[in-house]
Amino acid sequence: MEVDVMKRVPVREQDPKVRAKNFEEVCLGYNREEATAEASRCLQCKNPQCVKGCPVNIDIPGFIGKLVEGSVEDAYHVISKYSALPAVCGRVCPQESQCESKCIRGIKGDAVSIGKLERYVADTAREEGIKPAPAETKNGKKVAVIGSGPAGLTCAGDLAKLGYDVTIFEALHKAGGVLSYGIPEFRLPKTKVVDKEVENVQSLGVKIETNVVIGKATTIDELLEEEGFDAVFVGSGAGLPRFMGIPGENANGVFSANEYLTRSNLMKAFDENYDTPIMPARKLLLLVVVT
Repeated sequence: MEVDVMKRVPVREQDPKVRAKNFEEVCLGYNREEATAEASRCLQCKNPQCVKGCPVNIDIPGFIGKLVEGSVEDAYHVISKYSALPAVCGRVCPQESQCESKCIRGIKGDAVSIGKLERYVADTAREEGIKPAPAETKNGKKVAVIGSGPAGLTCAGDLAKLGYDVTIFEALHKAGGVLSYGIPEFRLPKTKVVDKEVENVQSLGVKIETNVVIGKATTIDELLEEEGFDAVFVGSGAGLPRFMGIPGENANGVFSANEYLTRSNLMKAFDENYDTPIMPARKLLLLVVVT
């Protein structure tokens, strides 16, 4: 396809009249031709400012260069050196204020669509069965990670790549933390994206134990002193709401933002066929609280 180097390749989305009637992902992402065309806009800067704008300093020109060469697998392995959750980050990271805001191409035209390219690489890798590379050797050290949200998954993935024996302890019945209960399905699909990213972390050798509340089922001291862990990482997240102390906040039909999101995303409350329904919005008094 012809490429105007000053303008980014448009990203396909569901038609508004269609997406208004479903909970499926709005953004459809790039196909191979579109991704290759967008990747070709990268200037391959010798001093890439986009990398400085990335919180984890992904080698952005490196993975985009592999895309231009036609190797999604190589591009994925470049990204996975730095990120355990590329399919998630390609969707929900604020690229426009991070890596893309530093893109030199964006000074006189549109910045390269780095986030959408990362998403394309991660999604294609998933479809083709490409997995992150595990550690070649183990170092004999055990680490417990409390919480399976983005912080816990990232920590566990990075430690596993370094050869640590990692176990994640999750209080809920499903791994993913805020990725599973806090972000709507149309923004971040759970089965297609979150569950697969969790599986990728597990493919590195990470074990995940759900329904384990640290502090009740076991304690940090017991993990260190009795269960043989050498260190503990606590990524407990923002699972508890902070109420405002106003009259009626405990009444039936009033939900904290946390409970509302958990019911909707994790327990499928938006589907009347499930056992945890939420009343229609016109009847629902929703208390949105600051966490």
